[in-house]
Parts: sequence; C-alpha cells; structure tokens
Amino acid sequence: MSIRVGIVGISGFGGGEALRLVAGHPSFELVYAAGEGSAGSRLGERFPGLPARLADLVIRKWDPAGLPPLDLLFASLPTGASAAALAAVPESVKIVDLGGDHRDAAGWAYGLADIWPERIQGQRRVANPGCFPAAVLTALAPLLAGGLVEPGNIIIDAKTGISGAGRGGADSRFGFAESNENLVPYGLLQHVHMPEMARAIARLSGGSAAGLVFTPHLVPMTRGLLATIYCRGGAGTEECLAAARRFYAGRAFIRVTERPPQTKWAAGSNLAFVSYAADPQRGLVMALGAVDNLGKGAAGQAVQNANLICGLPETTGLEGMPAWP
Repeated sequence: MSIRVGIVGISGFGGGEALRLVAGHPSFELVYAAGEGSAGSRLGERFPGLPARLADLVIRKWDPAGLPPLDLLFASLPTGASAAALAAVPESVKIVDLGGDHRDAAGWAYGLADIWPERIQGQRRVANPGCFPAAVLTALAPLLAGGLVEPGNIIIDAKTGISGAGRGGADSRFGFAESNENLVPYGLLQHVHMPEMARAIARLSGGSAAGLVFTPHLVPMTRGLLATIYCRGGAGTEECLAAARRFYAGRAFIRVTERPPQTKWAAGSNLAFVSYAADPQRGLVMALGAVDNLGKGAAGQAVQNANLICGLPETTGLEGMPAWP
C-alpha cells in the first residue's frame, strides 16, 4: 500500500526529521514538500543524504489551495501559522499537525499516542503534543491514572537541546556562540506548553492541575529532552515502577527503567524512557522522562500518529535503534 504524503515546513528541524522518517517508511511515498525560504530548491540540495528517488523533488511555496492529490499531510509550522491554512486543506487529506495551533481545537484529536492510541485511530485531524508534554505526560500518566500522586502539586524541571527552539534565521539567539557552555531558563510561568500539560494532567487524574509549575531550560546539546518531575504522594519507588510497567504493558516505544534515564538513550528514535524515585516518609515522588525532542517530541510521534490514522501498525517505519554514541 502506497500512501501519498506531503510535508509542510520541510526546512525546519521538525520537518526535516519528518522527511528522514518518511523517506525510510515502507508505506509512505513523499510527493509534496513545501517551505518558505527553501521554495524553488530541490530536496537534494537541502538534504544531500536523501535517497536518489527523492533528491529531485522541488520544494514548493506553501499554498493549501495548490496541493497535489495527497492522502496525508505533515504540517511543521510555527505556532500561530497553521490554523487558517490547514482549515483550507480538503477533508479528504489526513493531517498531523506538529505545531501548536490545534492541541485544544474542536475536531482535532490530541495525539499522545502511547497513552490514548484508541482516541487517535481512524481520525482525520491529529494535533501532535509538544516536546515537553511528550516527556512529562508519558512519565506522569501511570502515577496520575493510578492515583499515586496529587495532580495539584506538580513541579517540572526540564532541559532540552537547542533544536527544541526551532531552526530560526540568521539572527537566531540559538547559534553556537550564544548556546555553547550556557544554560538558559526561559518561558517562566507562561510557557506555551503549560496549558496543554495542565489539561492532560486533569484528564488523566480527574483532578485539578492548578498548582502546576514548569521551568524549561535550553542546554548546549543538539537534541534530547529530560524532564525531572516532583510530586506529592505516598507511593514507594517499586510501586511507581510497577504501575508504569502495567500501564505501558505491550506499548512498543516506552521503556520503564530502574536507572535514571539519559537523553542519549533516545537519540534519533521514537522511544521514551521513564523512571521513578520515591520517599514515602517525605511524601515525595520523582518521575523522570527522557525523549528525543525531534523524535518522540515531534516527528517520531507524528509518524506514529500517522500510522494509527492510516490503519498501519503504529511501529511501521519507527523500529530503528537509537544512535550511539
């Protein structure tokens, strides 16, 4: 079965990672690529390592009215740039939106694929989670669903690689000189992923996430994301690990580990690693989640969601091992 695929925003980090995964996918045929600054150039000029069959595909200027016949469209556009344009895409074309415009939009399924796959299967419009929610919610879900932690007392300390900030332009604040040997907190108390995480925490627990605190940091590495999450609860470490193993039994991309996870473990993959440490005497539960921010945090989960809505095994095209070292 050949599924005709398009990618919008192909020159960005998320779109480029989607291209890498689509190029190796046994059921996806890339027939359309769109970008802004890269429009008019061949894919092979932007991505010299592409398979020869894709190298001559010309990147078009993004125009939803000018789409060729497609079955599936990946949209990797900045938050605020996709809502109006994607509304003009024919209903016959399935869409996975990697941006932030549709994560709480009517008619769009929230694509947290490892937690709610049944809510994604058969849908035509899926909003991919943000990279931070992908790591945080994957680690928290077993604890919240099992009532092991209080949803209203959660503190998240997360670190992401520079690619999580997007590709940017020539005046980007995230170049080598600015980022190397530096650690940068940002989005304090108002990060765009806060409402998304709060909604999911409330849905998983049935309670309020009003006390949620989230502090993200940029660290000087290209890709990878680690979230350390502090919760109130009386469970012990083994109880938390056991809850996660039950919750994710049979889920191909989740690894429950007794060791604290590392970002390198997930590099270049769609895997998510979760672990826990708890002190019942202090009422403290620590949850840890590690993902590749461009993999499970973006394009990997987008392809997983696409597999689900296209009726394919969700592991299709995603079974490669992480890159090491």
